[in-house]
Amino acid sequence: MRKIVVLGIAALFVIGLLCGNATAKEYRIGYVDLARVSDEYAKTKEYDKSLETQIKAKDAERQKLVDEIRKLKDEQALLSDKAKAEKQTIIEDKIKNLQEFDKKFRDDLVKQRNQMYNEIQKDVEGVISVYSKEAGYDIVLIKQTILYAPGDLDMTNEVIKRLNAPKK
Repeated sequence: MRKIVVLGIAALFVIGLLCGNATAKEYRIGYVDLARVSDEYAKTKEYDKSLETQIKAKDAERQKLVDEIRKLKDEQALLSDKAKAEKQTIIEDKIKNLQEFDKKFRDDLVKQRNQMYNEIQKDVEGVISVYSKEAGYDIVLIKQTILYAPGDLDMTNEVIKRLNAPKK
């Protein structure tokens, strides 16, 4: 959220500078809807499916651990008090292992997701940079920071098209 506010203020500052001087150079300004670019980029969809598959596999593995703990608790109910105490120690160890499993999986998933989305961000920035230079744009803004702009300044479709184009 803070990043969006800072970008918005920066965009207003740049626009103010550009509009403030009548003799200033005219700049070609465009904008890109980054949310739509991300949603429609094939690599994002591919990464999302990959993460979903990993989550399902880990959920199945986690469920086995949960089932094992439930089984131990069911067995515990039928035991003597001394045996119950011993079984409780085993159950507590299994619960601790389950919590460690959850934490490690969550940490690994966040790390992997961040790596994937950093790669996507680099792809998007690279395409925007190349296209902006080719098409003669001097400034490119993020649509989410713009209150109003005519549609002919929107570069989103071209960015998506280039991102999803087969690599040469």
